[in-house]
Amino acid sequence: MTPPILSCAVLDDYQGVATSSADWSPVAGRVSVTAFREHFGSEDELAAALAGFDIVVTLRERVPFPASLFARLPRLRLLVASGMRNAAIDLAAAQAHGVTVCGTASSGTPPVELTWALLLGLARGIVQENTALREGGPWQSTVGADLHGRTLGLLGLGRIGGRVARVGLAFGMDVVAWSRSLTDERAAGAGVRRAADKEELLRESDFVSIHLALNPGTRGLIGAAELDLMKPGAYLVNTSRAAIVDQDALLTALTGGRIAGAGVDVFDIEPLPADHPMRTAPRLLATPHLGYVSQDNYRRYYEEAVEDVAAFLAGEPIRRLG
Repeated sequence: MTPPILSCAVLDDYQGVATSSADWSPVAGRVSVTAFREHFGSEDELAAALAGFDIVVTLRERVPFPASLFARLPRLRLLVASGMRNAAIDLAAAQAHGVTVCGTASSGTPPVELTWALLLGLARGIVQENTALREGGPWQSTVGADLHGRTLGLLGLGRIGGRVARVGLAFGMDVVAWSRSLTDERAAGAGVRRAADKEELLRESDFVSIHLALNPGTRGLIGAAELDLMKPGAYLVNTSRAAIVDQDALLTALTGGRIAGAGVDVFDIEPLPADHPMRTAPRLLATPHLGYVSQDNYRRYYEEAVEDVAAFLAGEPIRRLG
């Protein structure tokens, strides 16, 4: 007897590349794939859209899967998420509802590259100067900030933060790092100094870049008091998680010129509403969560998502989360 064809939904395929980034033939004839380019912004929308699907593939932590959503998707049997950690999925609820949750490998290279794209864009006024050149504006209107000899402060020196540090050192920057778990030995092994606390790092740094996981200890780590410690000419870059920085405090600091600028790739609401103040904030270089959006990364994600689905169909799930 031929087994029934299962339905698989791919969420938030904004660029329409989910089915072309990987070879889905290993599950052809057993799984039908539907990719959704639009984002479902509410649980009601998600529940309605996914009601007929047995498998869901989701990217990063873009879509929350709380217990209430699992309860509304009785047909769901497999949830595949990119990466091997996802705070947006209630793993206990998934287990309770008989849903297997699997992940994929994660690359630290794209967010490192985007961190430096934002930092360099801020330092050299790339967007302002390009816009002026194309629109017939003034020839040179900004004075770039130097990197060589300046201090780069890293909040977090893990897999991604360590790579950011190496680039900073190559630019001739003085790199200082801090996290609650960072030791002098680990910092020295990466060729950087360990700050005694985050306050010292913020006071010293000309550029501050965040590379921490979001958890109860890092949520709201940078608020108004911390931003006030930064130099008026300093820049803040966040390609990690929006909730690590108090968004209202950041908007106030940017609007009031308390810091020179910020580069942000993550937001409290995604996609960002058209009228969100982050879209028009001064001194802000913002990108729509592009940290992990690259050809190689998408290829890896979707290839391993296919592997996860095939393994599930074979009764031997791989890369299980939880």
